[in-house]
Amino acid sequence: MRIATWNVNSLKVRLPKVEGWLESARPDILLMQETKLADGAAPLIPFQLAGYELAHHGEGRWNGVAIASRVGIDDVSLGFEGSGPDADGARFIAATCGDVRVVSIYAPNGRAVDSPFYTAKLDWYARLHDWLSRMADPATQLIVGGDFNVAPTDEDVYDPALFAGSTHTSDPERATFSRLLDWGLVDIYRIHHPEPGRYTWWDYRAGHFHKGYGMRIDHLLGTRSVAERSIGAEIDRNARKGPIPSDHAPLYIDLA
Repeated sequence: MRIATWNVNSLKVRLPKVEGWLESARPDILLMQETKLADGAAPLIPFQLAGYELAHHGEGRWNGVAIASRVGIDDVSLGFEGSGPDADGARFIAATCGDVRVVSIYAPNGRAVDSPFYTAKLDWYARLHDWLSRMADPATQLIVGGDFNVAPTDEDVYDPALFAGSTHTSDPERATFSRLLDWGLVDIYRIHHPEPGRYTWWDYRAGHFHKGYGMRIDHLLGTRSVAERSIGAEIDRNARKGPIPSDHAPLYIDLA
């Protein structure tokens, strides 16, 4: 089973890119973020034609998360409370696909340390931790994936000194990421790629992608039973190339 996550940065704009990637990479499950669509505008038919069911949780111009699956979608839950957008938007959707419970998240950016947006980001993570405590079990098959907007270690940014003390790398953000691991999740990509220089996001400006100036802020965290099934993981940099790319590349893991 191949499970992927991709911040598509507008599913309407990137739909041809996504369709091409589904055909070439053939993931069984694709978690998407920043779809920027209302639910009524979600492209159900194109995904059906590609062999996928689509569960979408959106609000229009901002945010938006989705799960595409060719192994079934059951027990869809929207938002932390399961019924709709949270106070800060459509950033969470969960479903059971095959034998795995998957969650697609789009964490707030935070903008600047000590700003109200940064405080809201930490509060959002506190609600995610609370959801795990109430609604999930580390002994089950569970994956939480998406755009976490956190680079968990210095190896996950191209210049640690440049990012020191800024959003995505601050100590409180990294601590909240570590709490997810303490609960019982595993950074599956790092099992297979412990080396630095592996990124999922590059700024559009100043040729950052071609210069390798990136960050690893998209993750697939799985419970230990999922991690034990993993046989490979990769970031598809080629999907970041070509016309109208997202500023993120898809990340995927393969499970036995």
